[in-house]
Amino acid sequence: MTSLRTYQQNAVESVLDYWRTGGGNPLVDMATGLGKSVTIGSLTRDLLTTYPDMRALMLVHVKELVAQNAQALLRLWPQAPVGIYSAGLGRRDVSQRIIFASIQSVYRRAAELGPFDLVLIDEAHLVPSAGEGMYRALLDKLREMRPDLRVCGFTATPFRMDSGRLDAGDARLFDEIVYSYGIAKGIDDGWLSPLISKRGATEIDVSGVAKRGGEFVSGALEAAADNDAITQAAVSEIIEYGQTRRSWLVFCAGVKHAHHVRDEFWRQGVSCEVISGDTDAADRARFIDDFRAGRLRCLTNCNVLTTGFDAPATDLIALLRPTLSPGLYVQMMGRGTRLADSKTDCLVLDFTGTARRLGPVDTITVDRRPGKKGAPDAAKVTDLRAKECPTCKTLAALNARTCAVCGHEWSMDSIRHEAEADDVAILSRDLKNRPPEEIAVVTWAAKRHQKQGSPDSVRVSYSAGLMSYPEWVLFEHRGPGRFRAEKWWRAHGGAEPVPECVADALVRWAELTPPAFISIRKNGKWHDIVARRHSADQEQAA
Repeated sequence: MTSLRTYQQNAVESVLDYWRTGGGNPLVDMATGLGKSVTIGSLTRDLLTTYPDMRALMLVHVKELVAQNAQALLRLWPQAPVGIYSAGLGRRDVSQRIIFASIQSVYRRAAELGPFDLVLIDEAHLVPSAGEGMYRALLDKLREMRPDLRVCGFTATPFRMDSGRLDAGDARLFDEIVYSYGIAKGIDDGWLSPLISKRGATEIDVSGVAKRGGEFVSGALEAAADNDAITQAAVSEIIEYGQTRRSWLVFCAGVKHAHHVRDEFWRQGVSCEVISGDTDAADRARFIDDFRAGRLRCLTNCNVLTTGFDAPATDLIALLRPTLSPGLYVQMMGRGTRLADSKTDCLVLDFTGTARRLGPVDTITVDRRPGKKGAPDAAKVTDLRAKECPTCKTLAALNARTCAVCGHEWSMDSIRHEAEADDVAILSRDLKNRPPEEIAVVTWAAKRHQKQGSPDSVRVSYSAGLMSYPEWVLFEHRGPGRFRAEKWWRAHGGAEPVPECVADALVRWAELTPPAFISIRKNGKWHDIVARRHSADQEQAA
């Protein structure tokens, strides 16, 4: 049987804790390659063994994920009452307590499937924001049978370019992101392969490409990208950098572009095939099997290998498809983060300027632009959010002092004169090499913090000079939040037992000793408290 990793168990506990406190439809944000199918399987097992009358429907958008998620549950729970409804897999089960289904097969079959208490959606960013589309049509019918139906989503990209965050806006399906475990954390903890990025010597010019809805217009984009001279130069560079790498995945701007890039690989002696929406199903399966087995060095594709595609050995990704979409950018990068034998990292070769425009893949966020009817913020073609190492051509944060790959050092003058955006590289983890800033604490204060749908917490404010730095201590939460609260209480001299609730913590506040110093590190618009000291001679502790 499969055992859960700590973060997978924490994700399950976060969802269950959210529902225990009366929450509605939660969303789990978990990077590609971290095992969402196992997390979904564990959550399903825990709920259906606790509630014998419950029924659950697991929805995905491709048949491969139907089989993958069903198998993950059966490894955890071999006796699970599982059925599959997918035309592509030749199964139309309807009577089991757990149904794994492709949305295309069931969105008109609510009456045939019968009522469910819970719907779990993998790749939840594909659910449209407005009340339309296959997912919304099915959910509306299921709610007619079960008005208190709960929906839980899982995604590596909790935002859309047309409407921003999945948990924001009047038309949202999901109420709150209850757990996040991103690319940088997965890499740091050893569960994902590192990414390194190099700017291509050749770059596709998108300055004149029309934009619509925060993204390039597809036809105009392909016309700009599908240039023989650029294709020849880019393929030559991919071959040069890829000599010691096994599996190359190339993202192209259109079907014709993908074929032309493939033809250039053939011309230069590299085995390569194309996968697009027009590819025959049998050919597609054969190409992917050959790619995974190492019999095929390279795959080019157009808009089909960004989600639900699992080839762990992929150790080179080439971007020949410019984008302004953070979601698409994150999904493309996620194809290279899975671990594999003899794989040390994945090289990203960017011929589009995307990494410099959008910044580190692990810190991508999309907020609403005020006064624009919910339209999200988008990158501009002229944005510059990363710089190139002059020695090894690796992309690094604008304010990085040293290159993480070759050790090149930038002068302080050049760092000070870079553009204002800061947390920017293919991964923001490079910024962790920058020492935090230690500041003296003048006073501290605590009060109850309330957030709809979540247990109350204690908001602690540290005053230092003219600034105040907050943190939240989650005494009433379960799982990792409670564990951190216990650790925090003891670190500040609190007596046992640790308070079980906010009211008890505030009553006993006099037991605690404020730190003399806190160490802070900028995290976007905010600051994380990464260490604290209670005296001048004490070693720092997180």
